Amino acid sequence: MSPTVFKESGYRFFFFSREEERMHVHVVSGDGEAKFWLEPEIELAKNHKYSRKQLKQIESLVEVHYNEVVSAWQQHFRSGSN
Repeated sequence: MSPTVFKESGYRFFFFSREEERMHVHVVSGDGEAKFWLEPEIELAKNHKYSRKQLKQIESLVEVHYNEVVSAWQQHFRSGSN
């Protein structure tokens, strides 16, 4: 199960259930996919096919939606998915 947190600018932001404990978010679109750590700060963890310009745009979307993503993470993983 990979719940979508939000979609914007053609990107889907989501996380996988039971993947790993460190808070992060995945992003995917027709152009590629990436993973960003959310703690201790927002940081690129993995990138597949996105340009630097796209990664900058994605990172800014993560920043804008940071509280929403963290809240969704806590709600999802607190709700017995562990």
